[in-house]
Amino acid sequence: MTNRVAVLGAGAWGLTLADLLCSKGMSVAVWDCDSTKIARLRETREPGKPPGLRLAPDLRLETDLSAAIAAASTIVCVVPSFAVRDVCASITDRGGLKARLFISCSKGITEDTLLLPSQVFASEFGDEALDQYAALSGPSHAEEVCRRIPTTVVSSSRSAETAAAARDLFLLPEFRVYTQADTLGVELGAALKNVIAIAAGVCDGLGFGDNTKAALITRGLAEIARAGAAMGAQPQTLAGLAGLGDLVVTATSRHSRNRQFGELLARGRTPAAALAEVGAVVEGYRTSRSAHQLANRLGIEMPLSEAVYRVCHEGMSVRDATDLLLSRDPKPEVY
Repeated sequence: MTNRVAVLGAGAWGLTLADLLCSKGMSVAVWDCDSTKIARLRETREPGKPPGLRLAPDLRLETDLSAAIAAASTIVCVVPSFAVRDVCASITDRGGLKARLFISCSKGITEDTLLLPSQVFASEFGDEALDQYAALSGPSHAEEVCRRIPTTVVSSSRSAETAAAARDLFLLPEFRVYTQADTLGVELGAALKNVIAIAAGVCDGLGFGDNTKAALITRGLAEIARAGAAMGAQPQTLAGLAGLGDLVVTATSRHSRNRQFGELLARGRTPAAALAEVGAVVEGYRTSRSAHQLANRLGIEMPLSEAVYRVCHEGMSVRDATDLLLSRDPKPEVY
């Protein structure tokens, strides 16, 4: 029987995953709330981002969520993290989750409530529905996946059966998928690495070198691990693909919107101007506020994340934030 999949979100990553599933012979519908975008995709079949991607002729494009999910056995949610609750509520309004597998590719922490995508999902569908939930994450830029450049990610669920089902859905020789059970750690790493990637972009924009970038990534990972330990994540998760792996690629790649945003800030753009120039969702911008709130709630130090928050949301200059970090009191290297 042909797998029927609804991909929610027609951004670069959603379309890339939809294309990957189509290449495996699955029946795929992509939904997005932006009717103008969907109309353009129906006409051209070329999204422009990622460059070179051309949508399969049999890929359906929908603005009607009911039509997109009606026959789907699997929902792949690729909307920005701030839209996850609205999507889940809309699914509830259209008959509920039922027996569908729900695979989340959203990366962020909800402001104020500080909920990860899986926690938002559970608050809408109930804790028992987490047995149908998997998070797919790891170092995976759409620009490379759509060209079938070898990529490896993780599928995480508290249900081993669900993690394996999500793995098998996407698995290809050039798209490898590991499974594991620490969904909290996977989602926390996926969210916080975007904040550190903004700081890495600032390094590039200021003309700093490899020494600075290596130190920033290492200490950024220490911040993520510190938050993970306080929240009950497994340390090995944050040393793996969804932690260190995703952090490295997002902090160093020319494809990274978060890194690009940070570089623009260092070159004198305001946060608003930098967001407009990137021209797509920069998850780390919102997540920097959540990271600030999270550090305060957990009573832990996250100095890099705090510096990004101050630049993005409190008007601190990049130079002042950099000076603040470099003038911190020396201390033992601890995680």
